Amino acid sequence: MTHNDILRRFRYALDISNTTMLEIFRLSQYEIDTATLLNLLKKDVEPGFLECSANVLGHFLDGLIALKRGPRETTEQTAPELTNNEILKKIRIALELKEEDLLAIMKCANVAISKSELSALFRGKGQKNYKVCGDQFLRNFLQGLTIRYRGSGNREV
Repeated sequence: MTHNDILRRFRYALDISNTTMLEIFRLSQYEIDTATLLNLLKKDVEPGFLECSANVLGHFLDGLIALKRGPRETTEQTAPELTNNEILKKIRIALELKEEDLLAIMKCANVAISKSELSALFRGKGQKNYKVCGDQFLRNFLQGLTIRYRGSGNREV
């Protein structure tokens, strides 16, 4: 799953406008113009498509956290390699999702997952029960978000 897919699907799931997207980027100290944003949201077969880097997606997620929860006091830089686990964690923080919320979101996408399997996704990489978040899991999570926040998950984004 590409960073462009994640950005596009997440935007659709929460029905975020272009103006709000630009504001989210600004909150993370990342300046982007409307034309660049629109090119990031295009599919890779469309003319003008611009690949979304881990850095750009990281800034978006950090800005989303700042928008929803307020700015952080620390000035952590987004890691150059943004894993699916980190993406899931940042979305969880931004939307203030509890374990029950995450399980309900996955249930919306017809995915059964236990609490222990879920907690393994949020462990540190070196910990014993750490589990890598695969593309399919993240795709299903974003689908569940779409169903939860928009009431439907049938539209192709």
